[in-house]
Amino acid sequence: MLRNRRGQMNTGEQSPVSTHHESTQENTEDDRLSEGDSQSLNGTSAQHDQGIYSPNNEAQSTAFFLLVVLLSFSTRLYKIMEPPHVCWDETHFGKMGSYYINRTFFFDVHPPLGKMLIGLAGYMTGYDGTYPFLKPGDKYEHHNYWGMRGFCASLGSCLPPFAYLTVLELSQSPTAALITAAVLAFDTGCITISQYILLDPILMFFIMGAVLSMVKFNRQRYRPFSAPWWFWLVLTGVNLSGALGVKFVGLFVILLVGMNTARDLWSLLGDLHLSLMDFGKHLLSRVFGLILLPLFLYVTIFAVHFVVLNKSGPGDGFFSSAFQSRLIGNNLHNASMPEYLAYGSIITVKNLRIAGGYLHSHWHLYPEGVGAKQQQVTAYLHKDYNNMWLVHRSNDSDAQSGEPDLVRHGDIIRLEHKETTRNLHSHLHEAPLTKKHFQVTGYGINGTGDPNDLWQVEVCGGRKGDLVKVLRSKVRFLHRATGCVLYSSGKTLPKWGWEQVEITCSPYLKETPNSQWNIEDHINTKLPNISLSVLKPHFLEILLESHIVMIRGNSGLKPKDNEMNSKPWHWPINYQGLRFSGVNETEYRVYLLGNPVIWWLNLVSLGLYVVMVAVASLALHRGVQLDKRRIEHCRVLMEGGGLLLLGWLLHYVPFYTMGRILYYHHYFPAMLFSSMLTGITLDTLLQSADLWLRPPYSHWLLRGGQAMLFLAILESFYMFHPLSYGMRGPLAHDPDSTMAGLKWMDSWEF
Repeated sequence: MLRNRRGQMNTGEQSPVSTHHESTQENTEDDRLSEGDSQSLNGTSAQHDQGIYSPNNEAQSTAFFLLVVLLSFSTRLYKIMEPPHVCWDETHFGKMGSYYINRTFFFDVHPPLGKMLIGLAGYMTGYDGTYPFLKPGDKYEHHNYWGMRGFCASLGSCLPPFAYLTVLELSQSPTAALITAAVLAFDTGCITISQYILLDPILMFFIMGAVLSMVKFNRQRYRPFSAPWWFWLVLTGVNLSGALGVKFVGLFVILLVGMNTARDLWSLLGDLHLSLMDFGKHLLSRVFGLILLPLFLYVTIFAVHFVVLNKSGPGDGFFSSAFQSRLIGNNLHNASMPEYLAYGSIITVKNLRIAGGYLHSHWHLYPEGVGAKQQQVTAYLHKDYNNMWLVHRSNDSDAQSGEPDLVRHGDIIRLEHKETTRNLHSHLHEAPLTKKHFQVTGYGINGTGDPNDLWQVEVCGGRKGDLVKVLRSKVRFLHRATGCVLYSSGKTLPKWGWEQVEITCSPYLKETPNSQWNIEDHINTKLPNISLSVLKPHFLEILLESHIVMIRGNSGLKPKDNEMNSKPWHWPINYQGLRFSGVNETEYRVYLLGNPVIWWLNLVSLGLYVVMVAVASLALHRGVQLDKRRIEHCRVLMEGGGLLLLGWLLHYVPFYTMGRILYYHHYFPAMLFSSMLTGITLDTLLQSADLWLRPPYSHWLLRGGQAMLFLAILESFYMFHPLSYGMRGPLAHDPDSTMAGLKWMDSWEF
């Protein structure tokens, strides 16, 4: 009996069979068990899991929930049309919504669901997709933007109600749930980030939906395979696919649900009254609901994405030539061109590294101190006239009366940049960024150069005399003078290189995608053309390629020169916000910054939670006699609070390992978990007032503490609400400013 009870305390779960078995056993042991022993941590857990409410509690929680819904939607939808111009990242995600309406292909480092939903919201509310979203501050004028903002605000408005229901399930305390909802409903940061055309409210909607569905599913453990059990299982999987379909940050909530599911299955496996056949059913149902269904929906999102975006656009150059051949309007779509490379042809050369770019040059020179001060050669990710090159023989004898000679494996050629007439050139100067490689430049004029302009063509896997097939042959260019190979490093050049990709000549001759190229465009009027329709890739090929491009795009998001990179340790302390709109006194200013009272309360609550759990664990371990209510508090802290603490850690700690540029808004998913933990921690602390005072003083302390907490939240919201709803006139340092005296940290920029 003692072993069974301890096992249940660790898992917080009982099967119906084991509950019946234990109750029978307890009938024979009642005389031998003290009242304190019989009130184990899990004894009250059974009542909690079955969801026993008093009618008063049900009515109270319903009233609280309706109040939360009203406050949440009113705070998010208030002044939704202000300011009537593009704010912060609306310039990206509003533009991408337009691309979906116009069916124009583009590239983004995030999966497509969020942008698809923004585009759909705009389309359904009358937006025609013609606004260019060029830069922050541009006026919307007559364009219909309220639908996209309203959609994001509506999803953001669901966060406090979702958090309320989640904490109510975990704690069975309407007060704890109301504290959580108040923290989120009156946080200026959550309000601001929900009111604009951004991915964040959509992402957080699916994250909170997944957490709420998971908690609701856990509550159905006593009714396995019932309709509600299946409903919450399937809804959890749907929300997981939604979170991942908006941003890869959705992987963190998938990990949270996965760990909860593993713990759940481990508990079921340890239940000796559950047959292996029944356990197998539990396992397979979770595999279906939490793995196969989300995976199917996630792939479906991309299938819709590829079907809708079928026209050539600004994202073409990030993808392979075969990928581009499926886009209407791309020069490779249903195109025909000469099949084999020939002398005298005009070509573009594309690196086979995903997002490796086109071989490119322009009139700008390398700056002083960066190798030889000759013309820059880079890799450029977009279609451009400066990507064009002429293919010449090494001895300049291109003039031919009939059909031109074809280029073969082992031939020595010269590539002349069509626009500037300089030759592709390399020498022993070190490359700008990859110091162990050699610099590649444009040299000479009108095709006149020197022996360092000569390159040997090598068809990968080919033999001497093999022809170079356009699009299909993987080609390397070996520099004759130095023996190095033409190479796209993937590194982004500084501003002097227009932030294009570095091209080098690598002395390391191992075949890699960085040193492999294909001929994409091929113009030669003296050769017959063939159709390229056979090159169109299959769905799984473009799905894989799109993920490789997104992952490499994410890893390539490095801080630019003089660009501030937010640090993860800045976020919980509310060290610095983000300007959404305006800078000076004459502009309409919106500043993304969390309500400092709420954020610092969350931070204090994290510390309080650790102390309270340590004290509760010690008391239980030492066998301290606790009443049922106190045992229930311990259970809520350890199980419900532990789940939320794990969620906070999973959504926060990984950012310390990331090399990409980070921003303040990356913390908001973690802030959701921190706020829910605050509700449970502070409610448990206030409910423990009778530890220090006798009735009725303990009751007065409880009610007084709750009143002071809600008043502090409301007062701080009143003080800082201009951050969300807009500021005009003097800045915070001016005594006449609406924010005078509220710039509590020098790092705040309002």
